[in-house]
Amino acid sequence: MGGGRWRRVASGVWRSVTVWAVSTVTMLLLAGALPDFRLQSGTGDDATTIAVTAAFGAGAFGLLSALVWPLLVRLLLLVPALVLGLLVFFLNGSLLLLALRLNPSGRGEVAPETAVLVAAVMSAVASATGAALAVRDDDAYRRRLYRLSDRRRLSARRGRRPVAGPGPAGPGTVFLQLDGVGHDVLEAAVAEGLMPTVARWLGHGSAGPPTHRLTPWRTDWSSQTGSSQLGILHGSNHDVPAFRWYEKDTQEVMVSNRPSSAAELQRRAVERTGDGGLLADDGASRGNLFSGGAEQLALVLSIAARRDRTTRSRAGYFAYFSDPANAVRTAMSFVAEVFREIGQSLRARLRKERPRVGRGGLYPFIRAFATVVERDVVVAAVIGDMLAGRSAIYADLVAYDEVAHHSGPHGRDAGKVLERLDRSLALIERVTEHAPRAYRIVLLSDHGQSPGETFLGRYGLTLGQLVRAGCGLPVPRRARRTHSGSEARAAVRAALRRPVEEGAEEHRPPRHSEPVVLASGNLGLVSFPDVPHRMSKEEIDRRHPALLSTLANHPGIGFLLVRSEEHGGVVLAAHGAEVPLDELDDDHPGPLADFGPGAAAAVRRTHGFPHVADIMVNSAYDPADGEVLAFEEQIGSHGGLGGAQGRPFLLSPLALSAPVGDGGELVGAEQVHRVLRRWLRESHGPQVPQAAGRQDRRAA
Repeated sequence: MGGGRWRRVASGVWRSVTVWAVSTVTMLLLAGALPDFRLQSGTGDDATTIAVTAAFGAGAFGLLSALVWPLLVRLLLLVPALVLGLLVFFLNGSLLLLALRLNPSGRGEVAPETAVLVAAVMSAVASATGAALAVRDDDAYRRRLYRLSDRRRLSARRGRRPVAGPGPAGPGTVFLQLDGVGHDVLEAAVAEGLMPTVARWLGHGSAGPPTHRLTPWRTDWSSQTGSSQLGILHGSNHDVPAFRWYEKDTQEVMVSNRPSSAAELQRRAVERTGDGGLLADDGASRGNLFSGGAEQLALVLSIAARRDRTTRSRAGYFAYFSDPANAVRTAMSFVAEVFREIGQSLRARLRKERPRVGRGGLYPFIRAFATVVERDVVVAAVIGDMLAGRSAIYADLVAYDEVAHHSGPHGRDAGKVLERLDRSLALIERVTEHAPRAYRIVLLSDHGQSPGETFLGRYGLTLGQLVRAGCGLPVPRRARRTHSGSEARAAVRAALRRPVEEGAEEHRPPRHSEPVVLASGNLGLVSFPDVPHRMSKEEIDRRHPALLSTLANHPGIGFLLVRSEEHGGVVLAAHGAEVPLDELDDDHPGPLADFGPGAAAAVRRTHGFPHVADIMVNSAYDPADGEVLAFEEQIGSHGGLGGAQGRPFLLSPLALSAPVGDGGELVGAEQVHRVLRRWLRESHGPQVPQAAGRQDRRAA
C-alpha cells in the first residue's frame, strides 16, 4: 500500500472519529436540554458512564444510518414521492430508538416524538461536520458528492469503473433548464440582485468580464414544456399542438406530463428524426419529460411507466436519500416550504391581492415537492454525473414555473425561488473544480410566463361553458346568468331564428356528442369527437350556427383558427374578421397584429399538424401590460401566444459559438436543438453525430 493511500485511509479514519465525537457531544447536549431524552439511569450515573452511553448511542446511530438507511430508502421507492419527506423524520427517529436499545447498559431512553427531533439534529450536525472536514480534501469531497448519485453501484452493475485520473479529452456540457423563466424575468432578477451567479457570468457590475452571452429565443405557438423540451432534446415537436389535446384516431386525450403520453411523444419524435436524441452519446437526463436518448436516467417521465428497477420513476430518489443527512435536510426544507406557502397565501388573501387563485388543498405539498425535493434530487444527480465525467447532461429545475403559476411570474414569492435556484447554480459551478474534466454550463429556459387574470375570474364562466352555451347545450345556472352566457344563448336563438320569450323552453339542437374542450394556459382546443376528421368551418356552422361567432366576438378571446373548405386555414376574430392564413405574415398580420412578430408563421405551422383541434382558441392579449387570460386557474400562464410566455432565453459560454449570426433570430425549439448539437460537436469533437434523420433529409 503506497504512502498516498495510507494518508487517505488515515484521513478517513480521522474524519470518522471526529464526526463520532461531535455526534456524541451533540447527543449529550440534547439529553441535557430535552426533558424526554436521558442517558442515565433513574438513580443517576457518573459523568464517565453518561459519556460512554452517549458515545455508544451516537456510534450505533451512525452505523445504522450507514447500513440500514439505504435499505429503508429502497422500500420508500414504493411510496408516493410526495409522502417521502414526511416519512424521513419518523424513520430516522426509529433508527435512533433502535440505537439506544442496542446499548448494553440499557440507560438510553427517549420518547418517540422526541426521538424524531434528536435524530434530525444529529443527522444535520454529522453532515455539516463531515462536509466541513472535507473542504480541504478534494478526494473526500469528490467521493462524498459521487456517493449522492450512487455512481459506484451503477458502474459496478454495468461492469464499468468510475472515471479516474485526468479524465477524457474535451470539456463536457451541462444544460440546466430553468423551467418557465422568461428572458425578461431573468434580466430583471439579475438587475435586482436576486441571481448573483448569473450576474457574474454576464459580467454585471464589478464582477469582471463576462463569461456568457444572453440570447432570447421564440417558442412555437404551443409555449409549454412538452412541446419545447421535446423539440430541444429530440429535434422534433411536430404534431404537439398544446399541453393537452384530443386525438380523434385513437379517441384519447394526450397530456404532455402523463407518462404514457410522454413515452408516445418521444417515440414519434425519434421515428420522425431517425435519431436517438441530443444526449445519445454518453449523456444523462435528469428531471425531464423526455430522455433525449441518454443512458443515464433519473426522474424522466417518458420512462416512468417502465417497471424495471433501473428506470422506474422513483429510482432516481435512491441516490440522494440513501444519505440520511440529505434526507433529513430535505425533509426539513420540505416542511418549511409548506409553511412558507401557507403563510404567503394567507398574506395574499389578507392584502386582497388581485389577480389571485386558490392555493389550498394539496398545493402547498405539491409546491414543496417541486421547489425542494425535485431541486435537491436533480442537483445531486447532476453533481454525480459531472464527477463521473459524463459528456452531456440535461436537467430541468421546475421550481419557478410551479410557484409563478399561482403567485404570478413577477411576484415576491417567485423572486425568492429564483434566489434559491441561483444558489444551486453556484453549487454546480463549484463542482466543476472537482470533476475529472472541464465543464461548460449552458443555462436555458423552455418558455416564459405571461401574467393576467383567469378567464373564469374575469367573465364568470369557463371556456368549456362558453362553448356549450354557443352550441345551445345546457350550462350551469350561474354561467347562464353571466353576461357572456346570456349573450351566447341569445346568439344561439338568433342563429336558429327562435323568438326570445320569457319563460319559453330553450330550443335544444339535434343530439350530437358533446364537444371536448381542453385548456393549455391561454390556448383552448375544441374538438367534436363524433366526427372522425378535422371539421371545417362550414361543417361547424351547419351544426352549431352561433358557435364560431360567439367565440370570435367574445372580449376574452383574441382569435380562432379553423379549417375552411375554400381557403384552407382561416383566422377568425371579432367584428366578422375572417382572413385566410396564407395571406398573413409579419408585414400583414391582420388579427394577429397584437401577438408580435412570427405569430402568423407559428399559427400556420400548427395548422399543418395532423392532430390540431377543430377549433383552436387563443385568449385575448393586451400588449400594453403584457397580460393574457388563462383558460386554466393560473395567474402566470403559458401555452399559447401573447407576451413573455413565448420569449425564453439561452445563456451560453463565450467559448461556444454564437447561437445565431448578427441580426439573426432563434425561432422554435427545433432550431435550439440544432444549436445545442453544434455546441456538443464543438466541445466533444466529431464523435457527436448530426441529426441526419428524415427531418433533416426533408429540409435538404
